[in-house]
Amino acid sequence: MDNRAGEMEVFAAAAELKSFSAAGRRLGLSPSAVSKLVTRIEDRLGTRLLVRSTRTLELTPEGELYLERARRILAEIAETERIVADGARATPRGPLRVNASVGFGERYILPLAPAFLALYPEIELDLTLTDGLIDVVGERADVAVRHGPMRDSSLKARKLMESRQVVMASPAYLARHGTPRTPADLAGHNCIRFNFRRSIDEWSFLPPGGTAVERRPVSGNLLVSSGSIIRQLCLAGIGIGRVGRFHVEPDIAAGALVPLLEDHNPGDLEEVHAVFAGHEHLAARIRAFIDFLAERL
Repeated sequence: MDNRAGEMEVFAAAAELKSFSAAGRRLGLSPSAVSKLVTRIEDRLGTRLLVRSTRTLELTPEGELYLERARRILAEIAETERIVADGARATPRGPLRVNASVGFGERYILPLAPAFLALYPEIELDLTLTDGLIDVVGERADVAVRHGPMRDSSLKARKLMESRQVVMASPAYLARHGTPRTPADLAGHNCIRFNFRRSIDEWSFLPPGGTAVERRPVSGNLLVSSGSIIRQLCLAGIGIGRVGRFHVEPDIAAGALVPLLEDHNPGDLEEVHAVFAGHEHLAARIRAFIDFLAERL
């Protein structure tokens, strides 16, 4: 694509200074490069803009019109960049599109939203909670909260928190089906699993007295798409689940869910990241939100 704004800047310098050499010195170009760029504009427009002589350059009527419009366009570009740059450095403001899983959003973002908006009243928070994995760039999300290992190297990420995995079930389920004492006992239980393509039908455990992690196959009649759904099904007494403890910490504290096989828990972690498409010059509203979550989580 042609750099029309750059060509306009070169033409304006040549017209104002009435010299290819002087324009070249101002812009760090050779006189021949300036002459070629002006000729390129004239060839594209099909008209002469500058009349060359041995000592000076004079504008044609068409050149005067082009110079007037070029100055206006260049001024608009400069003003636009100034406004955007000032806005990025100034008080965070504007729409902020955030995507998160239902469980994380309900547990953390919604309770924190009033404090965030009170701190940044000029930000308009546009929050979508979904357990589907979205395309951050395609959906034009400013920030997405994702669980587990980061796989998309094109996105930037900041870790918000990490949580140890826990196997749990409701007291009602355990009363009906018994409490597993060893990982092998899970073979007789309904284990609720994830249906992600990257998930596997195995849970990690430590053997009695051992330190090497073992993966044990589990099975059941339910596969679901999120930790929050596993939590709900376990609360309903449907089966046994394994999720990051942050999903179920209040339920465990209230006695609504019971941790299982803790002696065999290998301590593997579920990480939670804020991911975004961008670079070091993040818009103020995006940086403010990520910093806010990281500080409070």
